[in-house]
This record gives sequence, structure tokens and C-alpha cells, in this order.
Amino acid sequence: MTFLFTARRTFDRTNNEDEMSWDKYIEWSKLTHLTELVSLDGLLNEILVEPDYHDADDWNFIHVINQYQTGFFTTPDYIFKRLKSKGNFNLLTVVLEPDRDCKDIKIDEYEFVGYDLLDQDFGVSALTNCGGFNETFLPSDLNNKGLIDDYTKAYDIKKRLLENNPEEHHADTNVIAIWRHKTIGR
Repeated sequence: MTFLFTARRTFDRTNNEDEMSWDKYIEWSKLTHLTELVSLDGLLNEILVEPDYHDADDWNFIHVINQYQTGFFTTPDYIFKRLKSKGNFNLLTVVLEPDRDCKDIKIDEYEFVGYDLLDQDFGVSALTNCGGFNETFLPSDLNNKGLIDDYTKAYDIKKRLLENNPEEHHADTNVIAIWRHKTIGR
């Protein structure tokens, strides 16, 4: 498995911005059991790494798939070099399309928080930013961070999302395992 890294803005009840306050998000999403959203969704949990696209060396650290920048990077050192926020944030380690259950994989200083289903553009989470796919999964299928705890369930939801919504762009997803650093950014 290849481990990649990212830094994302936190999103919880301390967010009171007019456009997307926590309360408005909870009302819209109907995910009333969330205590915090730890998502890879670029709109809800903004990427806090600003690459220098004119620096050829930066491209050695930017993870790209099929010409899409994924928002993931190859080393945590690169993240710290290009981190635009020094306040609270989520330092995450991820594995794209893991081939086994990740909940028992221990990474020093990180805790496993679940699986996200991100669209093929690596921008939108089908779990937390598509208004719900009730024919495929329910809010109760997500943990209190907006992720799926179970490996088999994540791949089952991925399969059924596309079967039930073949014309929906955000229903064609990548399963991504996520670990969050226990102290950095906290």
C-alpha cells in the first residue's frame, strides 16, 4: 500500500461562517450524529497545502492520477513546507483503494478514522456532500466523523452507488482509508 498525506481544514461546531456554518450543514445533510467532519471533500474540508506550480521540484510531491491532482502529497515534510495555515487542521495519511481492511494498521502517532468515498476528480465526497443517496446508504451508516468504519461496507456502498446512480458523476468513487495525526494540528 502507498501512504499519501494531506492537510485539511477542520469542520465542526466551531465553524460559524455564513455560507456553510456547522448548523446549516447538519440541517442540510441530516447527519445529526456528527461531532466533527473529517472528510477529504475539498469544499467542506479545504486543502491547506499550496504547491508552487512553477517549481519543478514541487511536482515530485504532488500526487496525480489521470491528470487529476488528488490533493494528496508524497511526504509530510512537503506538507509542512507548503502549509498555508498554522492553526487547527487535520494532518491525514491516506491509502487510495486499499486492498485490505485498514482499521488494524497502526501508524505511529496516527489513529484510523474510517473510509471516505471521493469522486473520480478527488473533489467531492459522495458520503457527506451530495445530499444523500438514501437508496444506497443512510446517515446511520456513517460514523461520528462522516466516514464508514467497515472496509467491506465501504466497497459495498461504492459498488451500489454507481449501480443505483449510473448517470451521477459523484457516484463513481474511490474508497480512501484515512488516519488522522493525534497531536499535530490539534
